[in-house]
Amino acid sequence: MACRVQHSIQSSFWFLSSTPLRNSLNPRRIFFKNRISFGKELFFSSSSRTALYCNCSSSSSSGGDKDGFLTNGVGGDDSFVLTTPLYYVNAPPHMGSAYTTIAADAIARFQRLLEKKVIFITGTDEHGEKIATAAAANGSSPNEHCDVVSQAYKSLWKDLDISYDKFIRTTDPKHEAVVKEFYSRVLANGDIYRADYEGLYCVNCEEYKDEKDLLDDNCCPTHLQPCVKRKEDNYFFALSKYQQQLEEVLKQNPGFVQPSYRLNEVQGWIKNGLKDFSISRASVDWGIAVPNDSKQTIYVWFDALLGYVSALLEDSELASLDTAISSGWPASLHLIGKDILRFHAVYWPAMLMSAGIGLPKMVFGHGFLTKDGMKMGKSLGNTLEPTDLVQRFGPDAVRYFFLREVEFGNDGDYSEERFIRMINANLANTIGNLLNRTLGLLKKNCQSTLAVDSDVAADGNKFKAAVEKLVEKARVHYQNLELSAACETVLEIGNAGNLYIDGQAPWTLFKQGGTAFETAAKDLVIVLEAMRIISIALSPITPGLSLKIYSQLGYTEEQFNAVSWSDTKWGGLKAGQVMAQATPIFARIEDGTEAETKSAATKKVKKEKTPKSKSPVEA
Repeated sequence: MACRVQHSIQSSFWFLSSTPLRNSLNPRRIFFKNRISFGKELFFSSSSRTALYCNCSSSSSSGGDKDGFLTNGVGGDDSFVLTTPLYYVNAPPHMGSAYTTIAADAIARFQRLLEKKVIFITGTDEHGEKIATAAAANGSSPNEHCDVVSQAYKSLWKDLDISYDKFIRTTDPKHEAVVKEFYSRVLANGDIYRADYEGLYCVNCEEYKDEKDLLDDNCCPTHLQPCVKRKEDNYFFALSKYQQQLEEVLKQNPGFVQPSYRLNEVQGWIKNGLKDFSISRASVDWGIAVPNDSKQTIYVWFDALLGYVSALLEDSELASLDTAISSGWPASLHLIGKDILRFHAVYWPAMLMSAGIGLPKMVFGHGFLTKDGMKMGKSLGNTLEPTDLVQRFGPDAVRYFFLREVEFGNDGDYSEERFIRMINANLANTIGNLLNRTLGLLKKNCQSTLAVDSDVAADGNKFKAAVEKLVEKARVHYQNLELSAACETVLEIGNAGNLYIDGQAPWTLFKQGGTAFETAAKDLVIVLEAMRIISIALSPITPGLSLKIYSQLGYTEEQFNAVSWSDTKWGGLKAGQVMAQATPIFARIEDGTEAETKSAATKKVKKEKTPKSKSPVEA
């Protein structure tokens, strides 16, 4: 158990910056999903010496249930800052980190469609004992190891069409400067003290564990490896001091942790009592040195969480905490895996309170991925490599499957059979085939040229109203981070388009000529307008596929990159617009069985001899 050292750390201020500590206290109001408004009453003071903090960001308008979790961006309606975790570089990227980042990218792209000023932050966490151990095992220095693995993340993000704005590495000098300044603020607030600690330590988690939380033989429940007993002289953060304030934040703003069942977990942890935690390591050399004690390094989580702030700095800016905060903090959304919820929903808010910095608007903890119903692991031989998936199936298929298959927030499972079946049915057939056959009919009968405006074509048509209703439904799902439901709703537009064209049978009407021909020409415009809307509404999920659709409708890549959600309004296609040549936008994936059957059939045809022609008499 930690015990406080009898002398006060407050006497050791020689290393602090001479810049006065500033607290930007702005009691402007923010409205959350539950319509509870907060003003000055959201300020707390945990002691006569502590800093004030505010869990609010300025907003000029209110957001209600209709607009979901993320109605208002940071600094008003026009900004949106979201983060993935900073991924630990002890090993190359895996499907779990790819899943988080794909989801974050979809959210970022949707917010850009709403014309928000998006700052999408990702990066790598590069300090700690595990990094040094992994580097030594590979015969490289920690720096070399971090460079290689960090680049692997960047390469994978490029392959997956991840549109991040900031990539922060915790070995960046500007990050180190921000961490040290933050540490100094917390120290000045009286929330850091020195103590001896003895306990069970999980090297993989890089944290001390309570014995009651461990499995048999003191095994970590996450990594299933025995924890080791350690005794260290460390610096501690006074987390227990902020228990009441954290309880109050969650009570007043239940939307702070999502989904709601994650909030219940966090409230349970806090209710059971918060313990101060060690924020330095005497036994770890690879890290940022504690400002007032060069023999210790700052605990990896106390370091890495600040990456969300330091990432906001521009390369040309002086690395200071205040500059970073003024560049976009607080974040609108921290997107994380549920295994690191405690760090983001308990430790991080308390740290920010201590430093007098506003809290992020939301922490969203999603579930884990399994493969064929089993937890993935190298020992089981069932790992899922994201690079391999992208190379085999392409980024759009990978993005679509995981965002459509997994209800965001819950655990999800990967099955290759289900993957292929879903992608073929949804992308190749429902969407791809609809576009291909419609453009084919347009070329054959109308020289690939639209006969009328899409507004005119759909005048009084119930199909238009159905599409408009589905578009609004998809927008609400995106807004509420219901990514699977958003995919499903956009796909409903495709299903409706297929039913419409089959019911109208324009191929028959064209043959009849006259007014029937005109009706058929209008029907093609209606279906292609629905395809235009699909390309925009699905672009957060499948940006590459959406660009292909938009291009075949006669638009340029520049025009596609300039679209906004308002362009999902019916009426974009105009008379005289020329469509591109119809080519398949998504090739059907052949599974192993199909490929073998096709190969066998081909061989059989080759082996069979061509039958002799029958004579007229035999015929």
